Amino acid sequence: MFFELQLPRPWRDDSEQELINNALTWAELGEKAGIDYAWAQEHHFLEEYSHSTAPEVFLAAVSQRTKRMRIGHGINLTAPAYNHPARVAERIGMLDLVSNGRVEWGTGESSSRLELEGFRVNYIEKRAMWAEGVREAAKMMAATPYPGHKGKYFSMPSRNIVPKPAQRPHPPLWVACTNRDTLKMAARLGVGALTFSFMDAGEARFWVNEYYETFKKECTPIGQTVNPNVAMLAGVMVHPDAEVARARGLEGQQFFKWALAHYYRHGAHVPGRTDLWAEFKRSEPEPMAGLGGVNDPAGARAHFAELEEAGVDQLILLQQGGRYEHEHICESLDLLGTDVLPEFAERHAVRQARKEAELAPYIEKAMANVRPIEEFEPPVVEAYPLLWEREGVSKQQVGTQRALDAASLWRLHVGGAGAAGDRRDG
Repeated sequence: MFFELQLPRPWRDDSEQELINNALTWAELGEKAGIDYAWAQEHHFLEEYSHSTAPEVFLAAVSQRTKRMRIGHGINLTAPAYNHPARVAERIGMLDLVSNGRVEWGTGESSSRLELEGFRVNYIEKRAMWAEGVREAAKMMAATPYPGHKGKYFSMPSRNIVPKPAQRPHPPLWVACTNRDTLKMAARLGVGALTFSFMDAGEARFWVNEYYETFKKECTPIGQTVNPNVAMLAGVMVHPDAEVARARGLEGQQFFKWALAHYYRHGAHVPGRTDLWAEFKRSEPEPMAGLGGVNDPAGARAHFAELEEAGVDQLILLQQGGRYEHEHICESLDLLGTDVLPEFAERHAVRQARKEAELAPYIEKAMANVRPIEEFEPPVVEAYPLLWEREGVSKQQVGTQRALDAASLWRLHVGGAGAAGDRRDG
């Protein structure tokens, strides 16, 4: 399931509350239907297209409404300007514990101007920022303590990040892929590919084959373990009558694609003023692939089977888009559980075992390229009063002028030579 949390205008005061309440219900119904993953995006300022700005909060709620379903960040923005790597590691660790070890750690860069400039992320350097953030956050979850890091985009001294995740060394790592270059990058770095693109089976097969060929030949993991998988987006709205399914579902899927393009390619947006839904309704919809799941049960099964045969490991079902009605989503999820998904669940275990056996030597080869986290003796970190006393500053000197004195002491010990002993290169 894919929780973009779309909310086209016009809005009521309680529209967002209703959306979140409904989405939690969809998660419960999705698990009951046999869906194995719930993915939630992290987006900022993308009105109407995505109100999923704090996925770690939403996913924590999902984890308490479900028992088996995996809980996926699809994605967590990992450039340090968005989320400091230590905060990423802490939140992923806590969510993994809250969910009893069900987290999937999806990561990404973002590429919309509204988001990047809102957080002062340089477009040209955003991939390098992502890589530094991911690599170090993975180390933080795996190391006790983390050695520290002095990098281009963030630096911090040695600290022990707690809590640690239930899944060691860290939850399965993924990255958002929008084109073949990022897909091959994912394979080279040993992370799962979240391909948030609609494709037919022929194109999907080409992407899957390219990913696994690259993984087998070129993998040097960015994390502390590997996660060779390809997930692909598919629109869904199921009804016993295919024409009813299309009447209910096609417009919402088209809005998803159009609104994405508005923010990433062709839109001129005025924050708080632009009415995306109104502009969408005035536009001419573009052709779309990947909509075979907007269908009756037999049609949806056939579409999913084609993608399964093409080698896709996981379908991410866009069960809500545009102005989908809550009741229609609930009906669709029920039908997925009774009339569409069971045959795929029956084949999954056999398919997974075959894949694991085939990839075992390549995974072993890739894991040999993981650089071990160095052993070291962490420095002592004294509380400020102890530090000041050792430096010859008395309690009386701090005394009533604490704010002013502390400012100068901060500059001395953190901004100057006194901090040198508390830093370490990664």
